[in-house]
Amino acid sequence: MSFYKYDTHVHTSETSPCGCVSAVELVHLYKDAGFQGIVITDHYFDGFFESLRGMSWEEKVDNYLKGYKIALNEGKKIGLNVILGMEIRFGSSPNDYLVYGIDEEFLKEYPELYNLDLSRFRELISDKGILIYQAHPFRPYIVPADPKLLDGVEVHNGNPRHNSHNEKALEFARKYCLKESSGSDFHQYEDLGRGGIIITEPVSSSEAFVRILYENKVVDLVRDI
Repeated sequence: MSFYKYDTHVHTSETSPCGCVSAVELVHLYKDAGFQGIVITDHYFDGFFESLRGMSWEEKVDNYLKGYKIALNEGKKIGLNVILGMEIRFGSSPNDYLVYGIDEEFLKEYPELYNLDLSRFRELISDKGILIYQAHPFRPYIVPADPKLLDGVEVHNGNPRHNSHNEKALEFARKYCLKESSGSDFHQYEDLGRGGIIITEPVSSSEAFVRILYENKVVDLVRDI
C-alpha cells in the first residue's frame, strides 16, 4: 500500500502578514521534504480585507488567493499537490479555525465571512461539503469551541514558537469524538514538515481532500520532524 503525506496548515508570505516564505519557495521545500501535498490556509480576517481600500470584493478575494495560486502553479510544475483552505478568525473571538472544502467561487459569493461567528458560519456551510477544524484550541487566550459546531480539531500543531498544549487538544477531540488532524502551521523555514496527515491515496482538489477527511481515511498523523 502506498502512503501520501500532506501538510494541512501552511501559510504564504504573499497573503499571510506573518508568513516569511514565498509560495514558490515553500512548494519546493515541501517537495524536497518528501510531501506529496499541502493545504494553503492563509489567514482570513478583517484586517487583511479592510486594508485593501478601493477594491471590489472580487478584487479583494483575488488578492487573498495570490499566495495559493502561485503555489498551485508551481506545484503543478514540480509534482506537488496544492489544495485551497483557509484559517479564518471571526471578529468577535481570537479563535482560529481551519476550513477545508472551499473554492474561489465560494469566497466570492459570500463576502466578509469574518463578520459572522462560528455558529452562523456553521449554518452557512451546512450543505456545502465544507469542514471546520479548530486550530490550536488550547493556546493562551484561545477558547475551545462548542464541539457541536466543529468537525474536527488540530490535535497536533507543530509551530515551535507557540505552546499549543497539543495533549489537551487530543484529549478534547477524543472526548467529543471529533476528527483529528495535524499541521505544521508553517510560517518560517524552521516550521517545515512539523505536522501533517498520512493518507492512502493522492488528492489534488479541495473536494477530494474533504472526502478523505469525511470518510476517516487518515491513517496516521505527522508529529514534528
